[in-house]
Amino acid sequence: MIKRRMKIADLDETSIERIRQMEEAMGTLIVALEPHIALAELTEEQMRKLQDLEKEMGVVLIAYRD
Repeated sequence: MIKRRMKIADLDETSIERIRQMEEAMGTLIVALEPHIALAELTEEQMRKLQDLEKEMGVVLIAYRD
């Protein structure tokens, strides 16, 4: 069985409207995900390296503790 680690966030109407406003302002679509895992607390240097690798690979990376 596959353990779900992320799911679409269950948002209230106020949060949904805030995201819609940001989508309109940015001309993009935004997906809100809710983690079901313990996200790793990264140092600024670790976060920079993770973001650099995201840009290089064209993906979204999520660091978490198992």
